Amino acid sequence: MTSWTDHAIWWQVYPLGFTGAPREAPPGDAPVQHRLRRLEGWLDYAVELGCSGIQLGPIFAAETHGYDTVDHFRIDPRLGDDADFDRLVAAAGRRGLRIVLDGVFNHVGRSFPAYVRASAEGPSSPAARWFRPRPQKDGTVAYDVFEGHDHLIALNHDEPAVLGHVVEVMNHWLGRGAAGWRLDAAYAVPSGFWRRVLSEVRRTHPEAWFVGEMIHGDYAAYAADGGLDSITQYELWKAIWSSLNDGNFFELAWTLDRHNKLLGSLVPMTFVGNHDVTRIATRVTDRRHLGHALAVLFTVGGTPSVYYGDEQAFEGVKEDRAGGDDAIRPEFPELPGDLPSSGLPTYRLHQRLIGLRRRNPWLVRAATAVEHLSNRAIALRSRTDDSSAQVVVLLNIGDRPYRFPVDLGGLTVAETSEPSGDHGDPATVPAHGWSVLVTGRPG
Repeated sequence: MTSWTDHAIWWQVYPLGFTGAPREAPPGDAPVQHRLRRLEGWLDYAVELGCSGIQLGPIFAAETHGYDTVDHFRIDPRLGDDADFDRLVAAAGRRGLRIVLDGVFNHVGRSFPAYVRASAEGPSSPAARWFRPRPQKDGTVAYDVFEGHDHLIALNHDEPAVLGHVVEVMNHWLGRGAAGWRLDAAYAVPSGFWRRVLSEVRRTHPEAWFVGEMIHGDYAAYAADGGLDSITQYELWKAIWSSLNDGNFFELAWTLDRHNKLLGSLVPMTFVGNHDVTRIATRVTDRRHLGHALAVLFTVGGTPSVYYGDEQAFEGVKEDRAGGDDAIRPEFPELPGDLPSSGLPTYRLHQRLIGLRRRNPWLVRAATAVEHLSNRAIALRSRTDDSSAQVVVLLNIGDRPYRFPVDLGGLTVAETSEPSGDHGDPATVPAHGWSVLVTGRPG
């Protein structure tokens, strides 16, 4: 059955960074800052890019970066208030944009009320049941934290009160106009917890969409067990840039075979950048290969997501240290017209490839076959069983033109790395070039 998510293309924004909010929440009852309104000036930009939705990073009251939540029912005062959220949802809706929220339900900040109570009242208190105790050698009790981060206290997902809290939070914001949730660190949560939560939430919001953050593990099995609609396709993300950097398209071919099998169970969220990884313009060691990565992203099955700034060729390195995310979560200017002109070619490339994707929406569930393969050249053919439409992608990262021995009958060139060049022989791709061919005439 067709869903609105079949046509979804996301623009992912990390609001605290995007709006230039301070790194730490101010102490006490500091005045609310209405920074969330700045996003309204970028909604037309997202539409012009070709996106159909905004995937927001954390927007709820937190101590620092937003993943240390202290109140899931309150907009972070560094960003605004309920009225600002309602304005954003309404403004997005007028443009046909849906909004997905970041749900951080694996852990909370140390100022989270239940944790404050548990610390004050002791391990036998009702509040303490929200967390997983860790007896210490000195006889005291501490609580589990997320991946060694002492400021992120892990929730106890076997506790009914935790389940009830998450259900209530999800329903609250879906009721205010959100279209779905990205479930942060889903892989760290027992899949059965999501199944219990989502079975409750879907009773009221049957069209809501839920994507779990999965970095490792059995994507399909976890999503099925948890009742998730989608997962983040980190395996494909890694294969795209790694195969380009290493001159090893065999890695991409192997991963696409696994990706095809995954598409038999669900439609994953695909990406070449997000708020947790080095930017793609920095990650590819040869800037000429940025277009190759995008050509793959927008022609294989999945729900594509573009991380804000990637469409402008922003650079930034993710570092494992305090403040190591700052470079990849920068402030954007007040309005699109204030962006540097140097990013325009990459923006236009995104527009062209997203446009191709939107003209071929069947690609969301398309399987991709490898029709020709060498270390530095690969031909990919995407299609579905119930459609005669096809998209063929030819990638060459070698130092010489490459002629692909593949059947291109009935196909025409739709996009290339050299859009103004001569396409006399569509099977020949220039050095460090790429080409996308489609059935019939390109729209």
